Amino acid sequence: MPTITDERASGAAPVTAAPAVRRRRRTPLAARLRRDWPLLAMTVPAAGLLVVFHYIPTLWNAIAFQDYNPYAGVGGSAWVGLGTFERMLSDPGFWDATVNTLALTGFQLVFFFPIPIALALLLNSVLSRRVRKVMQSVVYLPHFFSWVLVISFFEQMLGGAGLLAQEMRELGMEPLNIMNNPETFPLLVTAQSVWMDAGWGMIVFLAALSAINPSLYEAAASDGAGRRRRLWHVTLPGLRPVIVLLLILKLGNALSVGFEQFLIQRDAVGAGAAEVLDTYVYFQGVVVGDLSYGAAAGIFKGVVGLVLILVANRVAHALGEQGVYSKQ
Repeated sequence: MPTITDERASGAAPVTAAPAVRRRRRTPLAARLRRDWPLLAMTVPAAGLLVVFHYIPTLWNAIAFQDYNPYAGVGGSAWVGLGTFERMLSDPGFWDATVNTLALTGFQLVFFFPIPIALALLLNSVLSRRVRKVMQSVVYLPHFFSWVLVISFFEQMLGGAGLLAQEMRELGMEPLNIMNNPETFPLLVTAQSVWMDAGWGMIVFLAALSAINPSLYEAAASDGAGRRRRLWHVTLPGLRPVIVLLLILKLGNALSVGFEQFLIQRDAVGAGAAEVLDTYVYFQGVVVGDLSYGAAAGIFKGVVGLVLILVANRVAHALGEQGVYSKQ
């Protein structure tokens, strides 16, 4: 049998031996359970909550296809097929709430990204670590407030007896009551959402900024790029994957702009301005008692959210980003 030395002596091309592929021995399931049981035990409460409050209630979406009667139950209620969906889609109030929801979502998206990014860039430029921590804590604190507290704060600032109205009266001007004005309600709820969640977005973008390679800034500076060009050609491209991911997740909740925020302020500005899909479903499905209608609207929200996520993820792939998931 010829050897590699014989082949070299005869002038033949050397044969490179293929590296042996090492196969990892798969640990038996029983051994993995014995090894990882403390970690699995810690996940049991969270998994139980997920099953009880998410997966089991999801099974009750079947009532959207029934004339559901709580006393008869799912098994005793008559099946109506798509009749509930036909009634919902032919209801002008449902479409008014949907259009209002999408308009408010689009309006909030305009301010959702620029303000947290600007705060992250401003805070990242602060050299003092102590000052940075204090500012980060102050801006992030409203994220833990309830909507009752947030709206009460805005009422004290912008309401009819608030600080702004009092200052205008002292100056001899007609006071503004922004909290009860339907025309400025989109600006009001957007300001409330941004004030509450800008700190959370700032933390996310600060983490993305820390992942940018500092050598990219050094290379750009050595090529003569100023601060603005480094921001445009290094910082923003580094933040683009996070921006795309957050945009996809935000679009997935496009029809869920916030239930408590609008329900609390609905009486102040009227249903025409504050009626969104969540509050409409609440009044039609819970207050009136038409649970089949509420379930049908929930399925509609889920389908629209899924379509928006798929479309946005495909656009992200077209732009060269990974998005929420990527095809292997």
